[in-house]
Amino acid sequence: MAGRLLARSVCRTLPASGAVRGTGARGTGRFYWTTSRRTAAALTGGGVALLLGLPALSCLGCGAYQRVQRSAVLHAAGKEEVLEQADYLYSCAETEKLYQLLLQYRDSEDAEFLWRLARASRDLSLLPKMEAEQKKQLTFEAFEYAKRALEKDDKCFAAHKWYAVCLSDVGDYEGVKVKIGNSYIIRDHLERAIELNPKDATSLHILGYWCFAFAELPWYQRKVAAVIFSSPPVSTYEEALRFFLKAEEVDPNFYSKNLLMLGKTYVGLKDKQNALLWLTKAKEYPAHTLEDKEVHREAAELLKKLG
Repeated sequence: MAGRLLARSVCRTLPASGAVRGTGARGTGRFYWTTSRRTAAALTGGGVALLLGLPALSCLGCGAYQRVQRSAVLHAAGKEEVLEQADYLYSCAETEKLYQLLLQYRDSEDAEFLWRLARASRDLSLLPKMEAEQKKQLTFEAFEYAKRALEKDDKCFAAHKWYAVCLSDVGDYEGVKVKIGNSYIIRDHLERAIELNPKDATSLHILGYWCFAFAELPWYQRKVAAVIFSSPPVSTYEEALRFFLKAEEVDPNFYSKNLLMLGKTYVGLKDKQNALLWLTKAKEYPAHTLEDKEVHREAAELLKKLG
């Protein structure tokens, strides 16, 4: 069971409403992620993630977070103004300022504040040089906010999505058996998020990656997983492909990693022609972030192998 989770990163623009694009479209509507985290050693050996994570690497470093003053945060009068401001800060990857702004609403009964605070807490935990203990604290803090958001409004697609992502994160601290068991719950919430908002490309992408991870799981890792958990989740490349293609249909070229995963899925399906097509698109995607550059590198390596 592979070893890495996806985490999102860096700057573009997001409409003010929580109902659009879910995790937040940055700038041109594209989404960014960075790879991180491992699952237990008993299931490592593959290169796939059990699930992906979400947004995060801010343009600022961890030290800036500690220096952020409340005076640096703009204040707005009503809910809509605060949410609009929060989404603007998110679009600019102002992670620390966003966290400080939303932290003022941590006792809110409104899911729109809570899921954004879950996202901001998680983003903060993924900043470079974040100390391990602080990272863990923020990871569990994010999960609590996501859980409360879901309790306050179970018809909020973003609450379901962020609950799934944050549940995957806390699983990294709770052992492989818990993490595998949580995979069923994670998929249920991603499917619910898509049901509530079929136009959210990121939910579709995450679910596609979930399917890809289990489709790619080598037989020996399946056997280990079966010992730890009698009926581990299963999926197929065909199922993963369906979600990646749907994400692309909903929001074309929204995220370099989706292009890469389409190429990798076609490789898994032994469809060289389509693999070359999507890997080339991934390689030619404008490199705005470190993750885009990593996508370029991986796409180029795969293209070279395919000849």
